Amino acid sequence: MTAQEAVAFLKEKNVTLVLAQFVDIHGVAKAKAVPVDHFRDILEDGAGFAGFAVWGLGQEPHDPDYMAVGDLATLSLVPWQPGYARIVCNGRVRGKPWPFDTRYILQQQAARLAERGWTMNTGLEPEFMLLARRADGTCGPADATDALEKPCYDYKGLSRSRAFLEKLVQALLGVGIDVYQIDHEDANGQFEINFTFADAVTSADRMIFFRMAAGEIARECGAICTFMPKPLSTRTGSGMHMHISLSDAGGKNLFLDPTDRRSLGLSTLAYQFLGGLLAHAPALAALVAPSVNSYKRLVVGRSLSGATWAPAFISYGDNNRTSMVRVPFGRIELRLADSSANPYLATAATIAAGLDGIARSLDPGEPHNFNHYTASPSELAEKGIKVLPQSLVEALDALQADTLFSTTLGEAFIEEFIRLKRMEWVEYQRHVSDWEVQRYLEFF
Repeated sequence: MTAQEAVAFLKEKNVTLVLAQFVDIHGVAKAKAVPVDHFRDILEDGAGFAGFAVWGLGQEPHDPDYMAVGDLATLSLVPWQPGYARIVCNGRVRGKPWPFDTRYILQQQAARLAERGWTMNTGLEPEFMLLARRADGTCGPADATDALEKPCYDYKGLSRSRAFLEKLVQALLGVGIDVYQIDHEDANGQFEINFTFADAVTSADRMIFFRMAAGEIARECGAICTFMPKPLSTRTGSGMHMHISLSDAGGKNLFLDPTDRRSLGLSTLAYQFLGGLLAHAPALAALVAPSVNSYKRLVVGRSLSGATWAPAFISYGDNNRTSMVRVPFGRIELRLADSSANPYLATAATIAAGLDGIARSLDPGEPHNFNHYTASPSELAEKGIKVLPQSLVEALDALQADTLFSTTLGEAFIEEFIRLKRMEWVEYQRHVSDWEVQRYLEFF
């Protein structure tokens, strides 16, 4: 819509405040509420922010303001906040795109695809947990009866959280996000809501809106919606699987080839893109599984329900959910990313790795269609299958050593990311946990 049409839309919907929204380096939503009479300001100069006050914007206290300039194509209502609308913003400093804005970083990678006449379509599958705080301060499933050892797809677990799920789905549908599936996942209190794929930037915009909606609607229901990758140590973690394909200007799926000799329906282009993901997997992990807690999901081992469902191994397979990449016929599913990832950054990094695979005509080798969880380290080594980083610091070391992401996403940005994440690791290492106190307090 035009600016004039947008103003009419806001008036028609009785909007009084517009959220000028962007994300920090972690993918956390940031915003200012702008009275509707000043809506055009967001489109022209933008809403001003002190960039030093936000994680990872690469600014100091004496720098010019970070201006969030609205992208008119993203204007929508905020269904759980009557009278509010939201517009996604791009970062500008002194009128120019800001290289620490992760949405801009993704747009740059999408532009690299566009130069070749391609669009990357992504379907993001966010898993999350609906929890409640107990009297003793601990957290557990919001529905106390959700206690089965194997609760995946359980009707009762799904039904008893329907008040929250229905409100969330209605909010998404109300802004044109097409939800097609809702299920109870493998952990107690864990759910997944799937919405239709779109171009990479639109999918990332929708993922941020999804997290905003889920968090606030859960709070209204007296619960906590968490996208923390591994909040319960004995249960499976929450991933954000990325379904990926490339299309041409006519919408043709360039990853699809029904004549594929491996019977996976993948084209040569798709295999090369996949080869890039595998080649850069250790460094990619830091960008798509970006927290200390992420690596308590990506473990080699089992959970109480029988499997972690997380990809600890650098491999790909047909319908193999124990590998890093699964291939649902004619597209690829990257299972490495988790729900704490910044969707703009995770997607930009995925494009960069995939394009490198295409540029170098990388061959990912043959698929591995066996249960990696039950294989011994020696069996995996014989097949050339390596283990993904098992800690954040290990992933950061790989990111620092892999120059691809500095070259494509921005050297200063990657340096800032690594600096902040190493600080996070140091804070984690210095923290004295309950486990340590219980184990050592009277041990000696």
